[in-house]
Amino acid sequence: MTYSGVVTVGGPADVHELPDLMISKVAVGPMANNAYLLRCRATDEQLLIDAAAEPHTLLSLIGESGIGSVVTTHRHQDHWGALREVMETTGARTYAGRYDAEGIPVRTDVLVEDGDTLRVGRVELTARHLVGHTPGSIALIYDDPHGHPHVFTGDCLFPGGVGNTFKDPKAFESLINDVETKLFDRLPDETWVYPGHGDDTTLGAERPHLGEWRERGW
Repeated sequence: MTYSGVVTVGGPADVHELPDLMISKVAVGPMANNAYLLRCRATDEQLLIDAAAEPHTLLSLIGESGIGSVVTTHRHQDHWGALREVMETTGARTYAGRYDAEGIPVRTDVLVEDGDTLRVGRVELTARHLVGHTPGSIALIYDDPHGHPHVFTGDCLFPGGVGNTFKDPKAFESLINDVETKLFDRLPDETWVYPGHGDDTTLGAERPHLGEWRERGW
């Protein structure tokens, strides 16, 4: 089956099969949040990005093999609504950006710094702070040695623009600068983007519009 990245709340997960990593995307909750389950194909170790809502849906996706870790991309409640139940059921370690962990009322085991490496089995992910939507939002980059990079952007980058900065010009300037310098300037057009809500995109599809986003201010 060809991966499309199009999922709906109550519908099945869509699975992106890479040589070393399986990425299962599911939509949950009233705000149609995306949650991503990553599984190392060599070891079967699993990592969940954003235990957003519907713990029963996420635990069913995780299955009997469990997970080693849960990463929360940022402090907004729609991204951690199921975190406590998933953590307590699976015993997974929890990760969040250093500057957002204080806003997440579930224990954070590991404070993630810009440039940190997170592992799921033999697969490595690089964390990048993208500041503006929240003070401590993080994106996770998987640089596939067999192909192009993949980046999980939380609410910092979507098809058509960066995340909501709540009409704060300084926050917008911070976010678009971080998105440009840490993603667009470092990664190729083929980079696949997995956002916190909605459909996927690529950096190549969005790159021509960076100037427009700056001009409009959101």
